[in-house]
Amino acid sequence: MLRLGRREFPPHEPVIMAIVNRTPDSFYDQGATFRDEPALARVEQAVAEGAAIIDVGGVKAGPGEEVSAEEEVRRTAGFVAEVRRRFPDVVISVDTWRAEVGEAVCEAGADLLNDAWGGVDPRLAEVAARHRVGLVCTHAGGAQPRTRPHRVTYDDVMADILKVTVGLAERAVALGVPRESVLIDPGHDFGKNTRHSLEATRRLGEMVATGWPVLVSLSNKDFVGETLDKPVKERLLGTLATTAVSAWLGAQVYRVHEVAETRQVLDMVASIAGHREPAVARRGLA
Repeated sequence: MLRLGRREFPPHEPVIMAIVNRTPDSFYDQGATFRDEPALARVEQAVAEGAAIIDVGGVKAGPGEEVSAEEEVRRTAGFVAEVRRRFPDVVISVDTWRAEVGEAVCEAGADLLNDAWGGVDPRLAEVAARHRVGLVCTHAGGAQPRTRPHRVTYDDVMADILKVTVGLAERAVALGVPRESVLIDPGHDFGKNTRHSLEATRRLGEMVATGWPVLVSLSNKDFVGETLDKPVKERLLGTLATTAVSAWLGAQVYRVHEVAETRQVLDMVASIAGHREPAVARRGLA
């Protein structure tokens, strides 16, 4: 059972994590939710469309203008507090690699720290343990935050993913993070080229077999764009195809921009797999 905040999710329940970027330069929405009111409206819409987790980010993943820890806190902590006030039951995640940011957002009401850069600041797991919140343990191939991969190689990319993510997860639990609140993430695009991300998707079942809940962050990423030769705004179909494959292979949490479309894909796969009843069943029964 995955436990995050006030929520519990059985192993076969697919969970949507909706992205809310508190940045003026995010790669996908170009700052559409940088201001408070559009961001809060985005949260309301995402929850209505079926998101159980809201993932708040104060620094875009790619290269760009330097953002200090103080500025990242300014962009995220107050917003987390307001989301907590308005949506008491939603799981609030914050995408950060910095321990000082993790401390501030946990005090503001965050339930989960999404460490997308693979433990580059080992103190972040200590913050999660101290506050008894969840932690996402991601494979980033040793890359430094906000850098792009360059001629990165692996003897076996999935073997490296498993070694790193399981190691981070076990360390987190040893520090005191609740075991039922730890997830592992293959880190698509992070420290990887497109072929690495495709192989990570193809072999996702190996991560699921570890017993740790698997989170995938696939939404409109470059590996989808390169695979189909599509710009950012034309990657939805490729993202949904990758989502369906990931769901069939057993991933549980999906970090996404398009909530409603992802919800339909996950519900369909769950019904095919026999984990969900059809919403309506009239055909051939009348």
